[in-house]
Amino acid sequence: MQKIASRFLLLNYVPMKKENGQTLMVPLFHSQENIAGKISIEPLQGKKVDHIGVKVELLGQIEMYFDRGNFYDFASLVRELDVPGEIYERKTYPFEFSTVEMPYETYNGVNVRLRYVLKVTVTRPYAGSIIEYQDFVVSNYSPPPPINNSIKMEVGIEDCLHIEFEYNKSKYHLKDVIIGKIYFLLVRIKIKNMDLEIRRRESTGSGANTHVETETLAKFELMDGAPVRGESIPIRLFLSPYELTPTHRNINNKFSVKYYLNLVLVDEEDRRYFKQQEITIYRLQESS
Repeated sequence: MQKIASRFLLLNYVPMKKENGQTLMVPLFHSQENIAGKISIEPLQGKKVDHIGVKVELLGQIEMYFDRGNFYDFASLVRELDVPGEIYERKTYPFEFSTVEMPYETYNGVNVRLRYVLKVTVTRPYAGSIIEYQDFVVSNYSPPPPINNSIKMEVGIEDCLHIEFEYNKSKYHLKDVIIGKIYFLLVRIKIKNMDLEIRRRESTGSGANTHVETETLAKFELMDGAPVRGESIPIRLFLSPYELTPTHRNINNKFSVKYYLNLVLVDEEDRRYFKQQEITIYRLQESS
Protein backbone atom coordinates (compact mmCIF):
# COMPACT_ATOMS: atom_id res chain seq x y z
CA MET A 1 0.00 0.00 0.00
CA GLN A 2 1.41 3.35 -1.00
CA LYS A 3 1.49 6.08 1.62
CA ILE A 4 -0.30 9.42 1.21
CA ALA A 5 0.01 12.08 3.89
CA SER A 6 -1.54 15.53 4.02
CA ARG A 7 -0.51 18.49 6.16
CA PHE A 8 -2.35 21.78 6.56
CA LEU A 9 -0.58 25.09 6.94
CA LEU A 10 -2.55 25.76 10.11
CA LEU A 11 -1.99 25.46 13.85
CA ASN A 12 -5.59 25.41 15.13
CA TYR A 13 -6.83 21.84 15.66
CA VAL A 14 -10.01 20.67 17.41
CA PRO A 15 -11.30 17.23 18.50
CA MET A 16 -13.77 15.43 16.22
CA LYS A 17 -15.55 12.23 17.23
CA LYS A 18 -15.66 9.51 14.59
CA GLU A 19 -18.48 7.00 14.15
CA ASN A 20 -16.43 4.29 15.86
CA GLY A 21 -16.23 6.42 19.01
CA GLN A 22 -12.61 7.47 18.51
CA THR A 23 -11.69 11.14 18.78
CA LEU A 24 -9.27 12.67 16.30
CA MET A 25 -7.66 16.09 16.24
CA VAL A 26 -8.51 17.75 12.92
CA PRO A 27 -7.94 21.24 11.48
CA LEU A 28 -10.49 23.99 12.12
CA PHE A 29 -11.49 26.51 9.45
CA HIS A 30 -14.08 29.22 8.93
CA SER A 31 -15.87 30.23 5.74
CA GLN A 32 -13.88 32.46 3.36
CA GLU A 33 -10.54 31.26 4.74
CA ASN A 34 -7.71 29.96 2.59
CA ILE A 35 -7.20 26.21 2.91
CA ALA A 36 -3.60 25.42 2.12
CA GLY A 37 -1.13 22.68 2.87
CA LYS A 38 1.09 19.99 1.44
CA ILE A 39 0.39 16.43 0.26
CA SER A 40 3.13 13.83 0.21
CA ILE A 41 3.07 10.57 -1.76
CA GLU A 42 5.65 7.97 -0.80
CA PRO A 43 5.96 4.71 -2.79
CA LEU A 44 6.83 1.47 -1.06
CA GLN A 45 10.54 0.78 -0.75
CA GLY A 46 11.91 -0.24 -4.15
CA LYS A 47 8.58 0.33 -5.90
CA LYS A 48 7.24 3.03 -8.20
CA VAL A 49 3.78 4.47 -8.78
CA ASP A 50 2.63 4.80 -12.38
CA HIS A 51 -0.19 7.32 -12.60
CA ILE A 52 -2.17 9.34 -15.09
CA GLY A 53 -2.74 12.24 -12.73
CA VAL A 54 -2.83 13.38 -9.10
CA LYS A 55 -5.56 15.68 -7.81
CA VAL A 56 -6.97 17.01 -4.56
CA GLU A 57 -10.65 17.81 -4.10
CA LEU A 58 -12.29 19.87 -1.37
CA LEU A 59 -15.76 18.46 -0.74
CA GLY A 60 -18.66 19.58 1.42
CA GLN A 61 -21.04 16.65 1.84
CA ILE A 62 -24.29 15.71 3.56
CA GLU A 63 -25.02 12.08 4.39
CA MET A 64 -28.37 10.79 5.62
CA TYR A 65 -27.96 7.77 7.87
CA PHE A 66 -31.06 6.09 6.42
CA ASP A 67 -29.35 6.39 3.01
CA ARG A 68 -25.82 5.48 4.04
CA GLY A 69 -23.07 5.65 1.49
CA ASN A 70 -24.82 8.28 -0.65
CA PHE A 71 -23.30 11.72 -0.19
CA TYR A 72 -24.92 14.92 -1.40
CA ASP A 73 -22.16 17.34 -2.43
CA PHE A 74 -22.96 21.00 -1.82
CA ALA A 75 -19.35 22.13 -2.35
CA SER A 76 -16.76 20.73 -4.76
CA LEU A 77 -13.42 22.27 -5.73
CA VAL A 78 -10.56 20.54 -7.56
CA ARG A 79 -6.83 21.20 -7.91
CA GLU A 80 -4.77 19.13 -10.36
CA LEU A 81 -1.42 18.43 -8.69
CA ASP A 82 0.52 16.42 -11.29
CA VAL A 83 0.48 15.39 -14.94
CA PRO A 84 0.77 11.68 -15.89
CA GLY A 85 4.08 10.15 -14.93
CA GLU A 86 5.90 7.98 -12.41
CA ILE A 87 6.78 8.51 -8.77
CA TYR A 88 9.91 6.72 -7.57
CA GLU A 89 10.45 8.40 -4.24
CA ARG A 90 8.61 10.61 -1.77
CA LYS A 91 7.09 13.56 -3.61
CA THR A 92 5.40 16.56 -2.02
CA TYR A 93 2.77 18.78 -3.65
CA PRO A 94 1.71 22.15 -2.21
CA PHE A 95 -1.96 23.05 -2.65
CA GLU A 96 -4.24 25.97 -1.88
CA PHE A 97 -7.95 26.74 -2.12
CA SER A 98 -8.41 30.49 -1.74
CA THR A 99 -11.24 32.18 0.21
CA VAL A 100 -13.40 29.07 0.19
CA GLU A 101 -17.14 29.57 0.58
CA MET A 102 -18.20 27.10 3.33
CA PRO A 103 -21.64 28.35 4.37
CA TYR A 104 -22.62 25.47 6.64
CA GLU A 105 -21.05 24.23 9.86
CA THR A 106 -19.79 20.71 10.39
CA TYR A 107 -22.58 18.73 12.08
CA ASN A 108 -22.83 15.16 13.41
CA GLY A 109 -26.39 14.32 14.42
CA VAL A 110 -28.68 11.37 15.05
CA ASN A 111 -29.73 10.81 11.43
CA VAL A 112 -27.47 13.09 9.42
CA ARG A 113 -23.96 14.43 9.23
CA LEU A 114 -22.46 17.34 7.35
CA ARG A 115 -18.74 17.04 6.75
CA TYR A 116 -15.87 18.66 4.91
CA VAL A 117 -13.02 16.55 3.52
CA LEU A 118 -9.97 16.76 1.34
CA LYS A 119 -9.94 13.85 -1.10
CA VAL A 120 -6.59 13.00 -2.70
CA THR A 121 -6.71 10.73 -5.76
CA VAL A 122 -3.77 9.12 -7.54
CA THR A 123 -5.33 7.75 -10.73
CA ARG A 124 -3.51 4.69 -12.06
CA PRO A 125 -3.89 3.30 -15.62
CA TYR A 126 -4.33 -0.35 -14.68
CA ALA A 127 -4.62 -0.89 -10.94
CA GLY A 128 -7.31 0.86 -8.95
CA SER A 129 -6.88 4.48 -7.95
CA ILE A 130 -5.23 5.34 -4.65
CA ILE A 131 -7.60 7.51 -2.61
CA GLU A 132 -7.06 9.13 0.77
CA TYR A 133 -9.41 11.35 2.82
CA GLN A 134 -8.63 14.04 5.37
CA ASP A 135 -11.48 15.46 7.46
CA PHE A 136 -11.54 19.01 8.72
CA VAL A 137 -14.06 21.00 10.74
CA VAL A 138 -15.83 24.22 9.76
CA SER A 139 -17.44 26.55 12.29
CA ASN A 140 -18.87 29.96 11.44
CA TYR A 141 -19.46 32.99 13.62
CA SER A 142 -22.59 35.12 13.68
CA PRO A 143 -22.87 38.72 14.87
CA PRO A 144 -25.16 39.41 17.84
CA PRO A 145 -28.73 39.82 16.57
CA PRO A 146 -29.81 43.47 16.29
CA ILE A 147 -33.23 42.57 17.73
CA ASN A 148 -33.47 40.05 20.54
CA ASN A 149 -36.90 40.15 22.10
CA SER A 150 -37.69 38.61 25.46
CA ILE A 151 -40.06 35.64 25.72
CA LYS A 152 -43.21 35.94 27.80
CA MET A 153 -45.70 33.09 27.99
CA GLU A 154 -48.51 31.76 30.14
CA VAL A 155 -49.42 28.27 31.32
CA GLY A 156 -52.94 27.77 32.54
CA ILE A 157 -55.49 25.15 33.54
CA GLU A 158 -58.89 26.72 34.02
CA ASP A 159 -59.59 27.50 37.68
CA CYS A 160 -56.63 25.33 38.75
CA LEU A 161 -53.33 26.81 37.65
CA HIS A 162 -52.10 30.05 36.12
CA ILE A 163 -48.42 30.85 35.84
CA GLU A 164 -46.42 33.27 33.74
CA PHE A 165 -42.82 32.81 32.76
CA GLU A 166 -40.38 35.00 30.94
CA TYR A 167 -36.87 34.66 29.53
CA ASN A 168 -34.65 37.67 29.04
CA LYS A 169 -34.19 37.00 25.30
CA SER A 170 -35.00 34.54 22.53
CA LYS A 171 -31.56 34.21 20.87
CA TYR A 172 -28.52 32.91 22.72
CA HIS A 173 -24.90 32.23 21.82
CA LEU A 174 -23.31 28.89 22.68
CA LYS A 175 -21.77 30.14 25.94
CA ASP A 176 -24.66 32.33 26.99
CA VAL A 177 -26.80 32.24 30.15
CA ILE A 178 -30.57 31.88 30.09
CA ILE A 179 -32.02 34.25 32.68
CA GLY A 180 -35.70 34.36 33.49
CA LYS A 181 -38.40 34.17 36.12
CA ILE A 182 -41.59 32.21 36.77
CA TYR A 183 -44.61 33.81 38.49
CA PHE A 184 -47.38 31.78 40.14
CA LEU A 185 -50.65 33.68 39.84
CA LEU A 186 -53.07 30.85 40.71
CA VAL A 187 -52.18 27.50 42.30
CA ARG A 188 -55.01 25.09 43.14
CA ILE A 189 -53.25 21.85 42.27
CA LYS A 190 -50.44 20.30 44.23
CA ILE A 191 -47.30 20.66 42.16
CA LYS A 192 -44.54 18.26 43.17
CA ASN A 193 -41.66 19.60 41.09
CA MET A 194 -40.79 21.67 38.05
CA ASP A 195 -37.93 21.28 35.55
CA LEU A 196 -36.57 23.26 32.64
CA GLU A 197 -35.24 21.20 29.73
CA ILE A 198 -33.20 22.08 26.66
CA ARG A 199 -34.34 19.99 23.73
CA ARG A 200 -32.82 19.58 20.29
CA ARG A 201 -35.07 18.61 17.39
CA GLU A 202 -33.40 17.27 14.26
CA SER A 203 -35.52 16.97 11.10
CA THR A 204 -34.19 15.19 8.03
CA GLY A 205 -35.72 14.41 4.66
CA SER A 206 -39.01 15.78 3.41
CA GLY A 207 -42.63 14.79 2.91
CA ALA A 208 -43.41 11.17 3.76
CA ASN A 209 -39.68 10.53 4.25
CA THR A 210 -39.27 13.10 7.03
CA HIS A 211 -37.46 11.77 10.11
CA VAL A 212 -37.67 13.74 13.35
CA GLU A 213 -35.51 13.01 16.40
CA THR A 214 -35.85 14.92 19.67
CA GLU A 215 -33.13 14.78 22.33
CA THR A 216 -33.22 16.19 25.83
CA LEU A 217 -29.74 17.68 26.27
CA ALA A 218 -30.20 19.29 29.68
CA LYS A 219 -32.60 18.97 32.59
CA PHE A 220 -32.48 21.68 35.24
CA GLU A 221 -34.58 21.44 38.40
CA LEU A 222 -36.30 24.74 39.14
CA MET A 223 -38.42 23.75 42.10
CA ASP A 224 -38.96 20.86 44.48
CA GLY A 225 -42.17 21.26 46.46
CA ALA A 226 -45.46 23.07 46.18
CA PRO A 227 -45.47 26.79 45.30
CA VAL A 228 -47.99 29.26 46.63
CA ARG A 229 -49.85 32.06 44.92
CA GLY A 230 -47.70 35.15 44.46
CA GLU A 231 -44.42 33.23 44.58
CA SER A 232 -41.76 33.70 41.89
CA ILE A 233 -38.80 31.52 40.99
CA PRO A 234 -35.68 32.83 39.23
CA ILE A 235 -34.09 30.96 36.30
CA ARG A 236 -30.36 31.00 35.60
CA LEU A 237 -29.17 28.29 33.21
CA PHE A 238 -25.64 28.28 31.76
CA LEU A 239 -25.40 26.83 28.23
CA SER A 240 -21.65 26.23 28.04
CA PRO A 241 -21.63 22.80 29.82
CA TYR A 242 -23.87 21.25 27.15
CA GLU A 243 -22.99 19.97 23.68
CA LEU A 244 -25.01 22.47 21.69
CA THR A 245 -24.63 23.49 18.07
CA PRO A 246 -25.96 26.57 16.34
CA THR A 247 -29.52 26.40 15.04
CA HIS A 248 -29.56 25.05 11.47
CA ARG A 249 -32.54 25.98 9.30
CA ASN A 250 -33.23 23.97 6.14
CA ILE A 251 -29.59 23.23 5.33
CA ASN A 252 -29.36 22.59 1.58
CA ASN A 253 -33.00 21.38 1.72
CA LYS A 254 -31.77 18.29 3.61
CA PHE A 255 -32.09 18.90 7.34
CA SER A 256 -32.86 21.35 10.15
CA VAL A 257 -31.77 21.54 13.79
CA LYS A 258 -33.84 23.56 16.24
CA TYR A 259 -33.68 24.13 19.99
CA TYR A 260 -36.48 24.47 22.52
CA LEU A 261 -36.90 25.39 26.16
CA ASN A 262 -39.38 22.97 27.65
CA LEU A 263 -40.99 23.76 31.01
CA VAL A 264 -42.27 20.62 32.77
CA LEU A 265 -44.55 20.60 35.83
CA VAL A 266 -45.42 17.39 37.69
CA ASP A 267 -48.24 17.21 40.24
CA GLU A 268 -48.58 14.79 43.16
CA GLU A 269 -50.56 12.39 40.98
CA ASP A 270 -47.64 12.37 38.51
CA ARG A 271 -49.56 14.20 35.84
CA ARG A 272 -47.22 16.20 33.65
CA TYR A 273 -47.81 19.63 32.15
CA PHE A 274 -45.61 21.06 29.38
CA LYS A 275 -44.95 24.42 27.80
CA GLN A 276 -42.40 24.63 25.00
CA GLN A 277 -40.74 27.61 23.35
CA GLU A 278 -38.27 27.66 20.46
CA ILE A 279 -35.02 29.58 20.92
CA THR A 280 -32.23 30.38 18.47
CA ILE A 281 -28.63 29.35 19.15
CA TYR A 282 -25.71 30.99 17.35
CA ARG A 283 -21.90 30.98 17.53
CA LEU A 284 -20.43 34.24 18.76
CA GLN A 285 -16.78 35.02 18.03
CA GLU A 286 -14.79 35.09 21.25
CA SER A 287 -12.88 38.25 21.97
CA SER A 288 -9.13 37.76 21.98
